[in-house]
Amino acid sequence: MKTQHPPSGTLLRRAAASGSALLLLGGLTAVPAAADEASGNTLTVAIAQQVDSFNPFTAQLAVTTNILRHVYDSLTTVDPETGEPEASLAETWEASEDGLTWTFNIRDDAYFTDGEQLTADDVAWTFNTIMENDAAAIASGNYVAGFESVTAEDPTTLVIELDEPQATMESLRVPIVPQHVWEPIIEEEGDAFSDYTADEFPTVGSGPFVLTEHSRGEHIRLEANPDHWRGAPGFDELYFRYYSEKDAAVEALRSGEVSFVYELTDAQITSLETLDDVAVNIADGKRFQAFTINPGAQTQDGEEFGNGHPALSDLTLRQAIVMGIDNDEIVQQGANGQAVAAGGYIPPRYTDFHWAPEGDEAILDFDPDAANEMLDDAGYELGDDGVRVSPDGDRLELRMHVHADRPDNVQAGQVIAERLADIGIEIDNQTVDPGILSDALYDAEYDLIFTGWTVNPDPDYVFSIHTCGSLPTEPGTMQGDAYFCDEEYDDLYAAQLAEYDREARAEIIHQLQEVLYREAVVNVLTYPNIMEAYRTDHIASIQLEPAEGGNIWGQDGYWAWWSAEPAEGAARGGGIGGSGVSSGVLIGVGAGVLVLLAAGAFFFFRRRSTVEDRE
Repeated sequence: MKTQHPPSGTLLRRAAASGSALLLLGGLTAVPAAADEASGNTLTVAIAQQVDSFNPFTAQLAVTTNILRHVYDSLTTVDPETGEPEASLAETWEASEDGLTWTFNIRDDAYFTDGEQLTADDVAWTFNTIMENDAAAIASGNYVAGFESVTAEDPTTLVIELDEPQATMESLRVPIVPQHVWEPIIEEEGDAFSDYTADEFPTVGSGPFVLTEHSRGEHIRLEANPDHWRGAPGFDELYFRYYSEKDAAVEALRSGEVSFVYELTDAQITSLETLDDVAVNIADGKRFQAFTINPGAQTQDGEEFGNGHPALSDLTLRQAIVMGIDNDEIVQQGANGQAVAAGGYIPPRYTDFHWAPEGDEAILDFDPDAANEMLDDAGYELGDDGVRVSPDGDRLELRMHVHADRPDNVQAGQVIAERLADIGIEIDNQTVDPGILSDALYDAEYDLIFTGWTVNPDPDYVFSIHTCGSLPTEPGTMQGDAYFCDEEYDDLYAAQLAEYDREARAEIIHQLQEVLYREAVVNVLTYPNIMEAYRTDHIASIQLEPAEGGNIWGQDGYWAWWSAEPAEGAARGGGIGGSGVSSGVLIGVGAGVLVLLAAGAFFFFRRRSTVEDRE
């Protein structure tokens, strides 16, 4: 039997607040206070990436999933001290001897922010909706792929029956939604549900914060849930303010306009290290920077589309491209040393799942001479202009789409263009807006394209996006970032998911990475360090994940913002015009009584969302 308990110690130093109640009675709905009204303590975070959707069934971008993790609880979370599975809505759980029946004991003190108690019925409905509705499976479908049935035996007992063993059963970090709110939405939206943006606020969830406002390109506001079962957050409000330029965000940190900035460059970190009232944090990376090669896009039914260079279907050319790039040079030139040169798909932070090619496996190490010889032997003749021509007569001029908003990507793109010229490949370096880049990906109108993913402690999801089943059902509907389909890979993916023994599973995951490496469609360049900074005169203490040498932004739990304590005498405000809103911005019980703020109304265009920062 596997038993988990909530973490103790400093994380539980606060009892649940007993002051102003979050849960209102009757049909009343609280409306956000005026922007110029004095606020309680506000923690302000500088962000750059636009959210894709606040629909928890479809949201994929890291900025959105980071926010929604604070709004919706999941069955389990991650212990910030150890990285192991930790209790959340499920207090304890156990598996049958054959590993096919899992029983989760749901806590009886969790409530949605409209006053309704969260029960096993809400959990069962959430999972069943993902199982039965393809449009609801975009973000979390991999978690339920092996589920046979999910039932609520009583309000606190959830039983999941599996078709076969599933290794992710202790890592079911799927946002649990209130059935009474979402069932009518599903019924109303029908086939259009995948485009439903959930842009009505406040949002009904059970997490430690309430999503109350969004103004696209300006800000996102979350209010503390003082009645959260784990205890009230230390700050009354989280306020995410958009900055299109990272240097402007850094200046805002200097001036005290914001409390926290993340994804900094080495130069920016260096400029902040000596400042009073600013602390910098550098942690091992949990994401990778990569580029994918278009091998020829097609749907699951075999319909070809896009205009990728036809020669890229040749494995020899793809491998030569990888051999022509020096990842160590990209670490130095692109990240000024604040990264680790990559080989496998999983960052070394996850020691058991990390794999790097060594010895005979390292067939694609940087070796331009060998790459040139491979291309010569394969019939790619070098033209008088120094650019090769394929055996079919196609000149090797390749478009490369690079994120203009990421300095490390821009620098890496320049390095790649220079190195590929050494093996006779001309690069059209298209440094573009993230929306343009994403359109190119979804339309398959690219040759090389920059991408990146955040990797969770259980890496199942980032492998699932490269199975044949993740190819688009029609052009523009892909779930991953590469048009990759390989039978051996699919078999290995299924095998790792069915393996409960961690050591044996890790070995299969190593083999998965070897396939990706060998096929040279998904090509990892670096694992960037996490570089962030915060004001110590705003934030007195904050939980890292993991506790030793860990990060603040992008945690797998909500520990950082939930645990953060205001500094004594910290400035109030940080919202619109320097002020926040009253921490009494809360929610009435009526599921249909949701306030849509005019300033926060927006339409999302999923295809124009950046593909560089997903989770």
